[in-house]
Amino acid sequence: MTDTLAAPARHLLEVRHSRFLAQATAVSSAVAALDFIAQVSDPDATHNCWAWRIGQDYRSSDDGEPAGTAGRPILAAIDGQGYDRVVVVVTRWFGGIKLGAGGLVRAYGGAAAECLRLAERQPLVAMVALELACPFEELGTVHSALHAHAAEKTGERFEADGAHLSLRLPATEAPALQARLRDATRDRVRFTVGETTTEAG
Repeated sequence: MTDTLAAPARHLLEVRHSRFLAQATAVSSAVAALDFIAQVSDPDATHNCWAWRIGQDYRSSDDGEPAGTAGRPILAAIDGQGYDRVVVVVTRWFGGIKLGAGGLVRAYGGAAAECLRLAERQPLVAMVALELACPFEELGTVHSALHAHAAEKTGERFEADGAHLSLRLPATEAPALQARLRDATRDRVRFTVGETTTEAG
């Protein structure tokens, strides 16, 4: 299970007179990540390097630093700390002493990793959509089971063949809810499993 950030975080690191300010926040889309990068980047700084990961999508930028010395170490810090749906910007103000490629990797990666390590985490929960059909006389049994399995009703319609409910619940709870209702109604409830999404729990 991965985490995202519960709140924006920042961490300042000084390495041989250069200052590295890491700023991170939770994001749900590439557009939100780019908005945050634009918002916190300092045009007067020497470099604004960044990386973000949202599920299988990720991007990073060295912003003028030697290739692979900034963006990739920031991304490695996100992955290494077990985060998803997070963007990190590390802004550098040059202090007059060159750090070399290894020094830059350690500084950018270290600033990002420490920022994320100190931040407040929030678990990401896989949620699944579930369509449920049952005879009208089983509705009471169905409703009493929903709360026990953290299921949220997102829609309900009544047709000649019975009640049809749209639900959202943690993916880990879905099999237990299905088993419970099959047992309680002597297998009179039908399920259709929809898509799974991930969100902050």
